[in-house]
Amino acid sequence: MAKPAPGFFTLQKRKRLLLIFVAICFSVAVFFCFRGTLDTCDFRRDSAAASVAVDMDMARNLPPDGNLEKNPLDFMRSKLVLLVSHELSLSGGPLLLMELAFLLRNVGARVIWITYQKPAEENEVIHTLEHKMMNRGLQVLSAKSQEAIDTALKADMIVLNTAVTGKWLDAVLKKHLSQVLSKILWWIHEMRGHYFKLDYVKHLPFVAAAMIDSYTTAEYWKNRTQERLGIHMPKTYAVHLGNSKELMEIAEDYVAQRVLREHIRESLGVRSEDLLIAIINSVSRGKGQDLFLQSFYESLQLIREQKFEVPAIHAVVVGSDMNAQTKFEGELRNFVARQGIQDRVHFVNKTLTIAPYLAAIDVLVQNSQSGAGSLHYSPPGARSPEPHIMLFWRPLSNHQENQAVVAAAQLLPK
Repeated sequence: MAKPAPGFFTLQKRKRLLLIFVAICFSVAVFFCFRGTLDTCDFRRDSAAASVAVDMDMARNLPPDGNLEKNPLDFMRSKLVLLVSHELSLSGGPLLLMELAFLLRNVGARVIWITYQKPAEENEVIHTLEHKMMNRGLQVLSAKSQEAIDTALKADMIVLNTAVTGKWLDAVLKKHLSQVLSKILWWIHEMRGHYFKLDYVKHLPFVAAAMIDSYTTAEYWKNRTQERLGIHMPKTYAVHLGNSKELMEIAEDYVAQRVLREHIRESLGVRSEDLLIAIINSVSRGKGQDLFLQSFYESLQLIREQKFEVPAIHAVVVGSDMNAQTKFEGELRNFVARQGIQDRVHFVNKTLTIAPYLAAIDVLVQNSQSGAGSLHYSPPGARSPEPHIMLFWRPLSNHQENQAVVAAAQLLPK
């Protein structure tokens, strides 16, 4: 593996810029990856997901003396930032990068967006999200254009989003690696094993810094890259994702919660007294929807056999995409049909809005791709929009997950 030219790590000015950027920009902005409208498929409403953090009411940031606080991201004013996304979709990674793009635009940075993998045919989601970005002052370039290469060479900072974008470096910038590696911040979200390939991350040790969503994931990457690939991580920062302003406002507004809860439940055909359990993720292998539905079905059987006195239980899978007609989603729907639980399981398309579903459900099931241990439930009096939260890990058996669903149901007020 070729190493960068001598002096590569002496570019202290660029590196300092990246380190300062990582250290403070996310401590100020709270952002999450979903925002939109009650209609799960309507892209023509007011805002895309990323506008949550950017459209902050500045009046709320006024200090007691009435002077407007300085935005800690002001040091990025007039900087040229290139953001490289592996795809442009309604999944978490691209939407988080859009959050970052709008935050940077908000302080006067010049932001250019590149999507590495785009389908050849017209795509409504891509078309809509690109126009959202352009309307907010971003420039969108073709990933393999000469203009993209020129921008990468001139940029003050390059943000690679997800491990997959590492292939863009070799595909487009192979002749210019020594000029760009020192100004790359690599934002990694993945944990599944097939991403630990040199084809993706062979340049990872030589970038200025990496940013990962949790300490657990960062430790996992550190160990796996060293053990499996024989490479070392660069300076790595764990940046936890926060709640959006929208979610927190709803969490403190009982009337809004009640209205959203009633609206969503009515649309799903779920009664107010029923128990509604949800998993909210883009539907794909490794995200846990298969385990969720298997456990849900077996829990229904367990409740019936043990004659537990619980309300009627429904499950909702938020993150469906039947337009894509994925094999995995077909398997999920076939499973529901085979077990005869179509009246208890509801599929909802990918959406920029999750707040209404958080208000509508009673139990949120979250799949984690690492760790081992226990179940966690949010306290009933917590000042947050979440319902009771149940975490499960793939190593758990279906029987353990069945018991967890029943236990979660028993936590709810009678």
